[in-house]
Amino acid sequence: MSKSLPTDGIGTKAIHAGQEPEPVTGAVMTPVFQTSTYAQPAPAEWPWEYSRTHNPTRTALQACIAGLEGGTHGLSFSSGMAAIDTMARTLKPGDRVVCGDDVYGGTYRLFTKVVAPMGVHFDFVDLSDPAAEIPVGTTMVWCESPTNPLLKVTDLSGLVTKAKAAGARVVVDNTFATPVYQRPLELGADAVVHSTTKYLNGHSDVVGGVIVTSDDALAEQLAFLQNSVGAVPGPWDCFLTLRGLKTLKVRMDRHTANASEIAAWLASRDDVAKVRYPGFSGMVSFDLAGDLAAARRFVMATRLFTLAESLGGVESLIELPAIMTHASVPPEIRADIGIADGLIRLSCGIEDLADLKADLEQAFRAAQG
Repeated sequence: MSKSLPTDGIGTKAIHAGQEPEPVTGAVMTPVFQTSTYAQPAPAEWPWEYSRTHNPTRTALQACIAGLEGGTHGLSFSSGMAAIDTMARTLKPGDRVVCGDDVYGGTYRLFTKVVAPMGVHFDFVDLSDPAAEIPVGTTMVWCESPTNPLLKVTDLSGLVTKAKAAGARVVVDNTFATPVYQRPLELGADAVVHSTTKYLNGHSDVVGGVIVTSDDALAEQLAFLQNSVGAVPGPWDCFLTLRGLKTLKVRMDRHTANASEIAAWLASRDDVAKVRYPGFSGMVSFDLAGDLAAARRFVMATRLFTLAESLGGVESLIELPAIMTHASVPPEIRADIGIADGLIRLSCGIEDLADLKADLEQAFRAAQG
């Protein structure tokens, strides 16, 4: 359960939700409870049993993120993919999933190469299209909004209405938007997933994931899986993520300010064919006017935009989805949904805007060969 606060302010919740001063010493920061087990007053009598099951640092992190998303239960995992895998483990053979056609390559790989062979059927459709259908009998709808890497935005309220009419559970990957800009549970979704590696931690020094829900029965099932499978984060990773969360609101303000300026600047250039930016967050993708070789020259020429996978850190990153984050998606499918060889994805950090523009400007010159 998240700490009860006399505020709805997201910036205040990021600092205080789920975190009381430590009761023994009064420490304001949640300590790193670096322990694997806990002394029990009598056999099988315990407030804390074993750190795969419970850990106070992890509990604080889970409560904080649940509070940010407006949920009642948070469950942390060792990676975003571990969180997605745990959600997938609620499915059984014969179930049907409608999934957005433009999702992270690791999600696509897990669903098609690991989960589908176990008897779960997946339909990949453009969920940003208001005409997208959710067939009766669908078990789960999996939606990224904005999507990765094309940054398409879905009307989540409308999607939930259609999904519920079909009898489906709705899960939203909210990694790109963060609860600063979007809270899917408030729009009717059943669960929210994050790669906490990204904006929630925000400093590119932790790998983690989380699921948030207000469905008690689903939370019980997920907690059983969390404990049984054991893909949990260590207390130090939880501490670092909690520390990163405290600046989430101010970081997102700066990410958005930089990205919106860069997106507008890119759209004004003749050497850019198309810019994609949803209007919030720090993610921008664009099609370079040129071939893959030109795009490779571009991303290898930047100095402040580091050529690397991942996103959401204070430093700016750049990548080519077709051969990096989405290389596991077959070329014909990438082409069909619009992930061109020349598509470049930016994660705009919080550096000085003028320096970021200057870095991209010299990369445009390098791309010309």
